[in-house]
Amino acid sequence: MVDLKSQYNAIKDTVNASMQEVLDNTAYVNGPEVHKFQKNLEEYLDVKHVIPCANGTDALQIAMMGLGLKPGDEVITADFTFAATVEVIALLQLTPVLVDVDLDTFNISIDAIKKAITPNTKAIVPVHLFGQVANMDEVLKLAEEHNLFVIEDNAQAIGANYKFADGSKKKAGAISHVASTSFFPSKNLGCYGDGGAIFTNDDALAHTIRGIVNHGMYERYHHDVVGVNSRLDSLQAAVLNAKLPLLDKYNEARQAAANKYSTALANHPNIITPVIVGDKDSHVFHQYTLRIVNADRDGLMKHLQGKDIPCAIYYPIPLHNQKAYTDSRYNEEDFVVTNQLAKEVISLPMHTELEDEQIKYMTDAILEFLNL
Repeated sequence: MVDLKSQYNAIKDTVNASMQEVLDNTAYVNGPEVHKFQKNLEEYLDVKHVIPCANGTDALQIAMMGLGLKPGDEVITADFTFAATVEVIALLQLTPVLVDVDLDTFNISIDAIKKAITPNTKAIVPVHLFGQVANMDEVLKLAEEHNLFVIEDNAQAIGANYKFADGSKKKAGAISHVASTSFFPSKNLGCYGDGGAIFTNDDALAHTIRGIVNHGMYERYHHDVVGVNSRLDSLQAAVLNAKLPLLDKYNEARQAAANKYSTALANHPNIITPVIVGDKDSHVFHQYTLRIVNADRDGLMKHLQGKDIPCAIYYPIPLHNQKAYTDSRYNEEDFVVTNQLAKEVISLPMHTELEDEQIKYMTDAILEFLNL
C-alpha cells in the first residue's frame, strides 16, 4: 500500500546524515533535532505552537487532557474512522458520541452533529479522513454557537489546505482550538517509527500541554499537572526534518496519482471515485478510496489480491458496532451512511512513488473484474 523503501532511497543521504548527527551528539530524547523540527513545523503550518509527542494517539489524548475535559463530558466525533479517535475519549472517561458522516466526503456530517449536541457536549472532533479537510466553516460555527471546543484529528491530512467561505486559507491542524497528528511511517509525513504532535495557537493551552507530555513537569521533579511520558525521540525528529521540506512535493505526487486513478475509472456505473470539495489542495490523499456500488466489492478485493495488487478496506466495521464502543443510545438508523460505506469502500495503493504503469495495471484489473 506504501513504498517506503523507494521513498527512503531517494532521500537516503539526507536522512542518514541527519540521523548520524543525533548518533554523534547522543541527545536521543528531546535533543536539538526535536526543537529544530518543532520550529520548522510551526513555520510550515503557520501555527504558534507545535508540541511533539510519542505518537498520534497520545497527541489526541493529550489535547483533550490539556482542555481540562471532565469525566462524563460528551465528545462528538465521526463513526467512520480509526478506533484511536474514540479510544482516547473512552480512556479519559469522557462520553463518546458517535455520529454519521457525509456520503461524498466520508467526513463528519454537520446535520448529525447538530442532532447530537446536548447540554453535556463539550467538544467536537472532526477527522480529516483519508486526507480531505472536514467542513470546518460549519464545525466552527456550531462550536461558537454552543461554546464547544474543536479538536482536529489531523492524522491523515497534514499539508492539506482549507479554504474558508471568505476565501482565506489555513493548513489543516491550524484551524481549531487544538489539533493532533501522527507521524506513523505510512502517513504523508511519516517517520521511521512512532511519532506525533499537538498544534495550537493558544499560549496557555500550549503551556499546559508541554507539561503534560513530560510527566507534568516544567521544572525537573516539580510535577505541576497530571502528565504522561510522551516524547518524540531525536532520531525520529531527524527523519522528519529531512522529509518536511518535501511534504508539499509528496502531496502533489499523491494528488497526481489520484487524478490518474480517477481518470482511468471515471464514468463506470459501479465505481464512485473520490470527491474533492473546494480547491484540489484540500485533499492530500492519505488514502485513495473508491466506492463499489451494485457490484461485488469483496470479490473485487480477492481478484486484485490474486494479481498481487495490495488493497484494503478502511474501515470494515463501524465504531458503533465495535464491541468496545457499543452503547444502548445508538440506533442503526442514525448510521445509514457509515453502514453503507463499510460495505462499499476499497482503498488502493497510494504513495509518492506510484508509476503510470502500476496505476494502469491496477485500474485495468479493476475494470476487468467489473466488466465480466
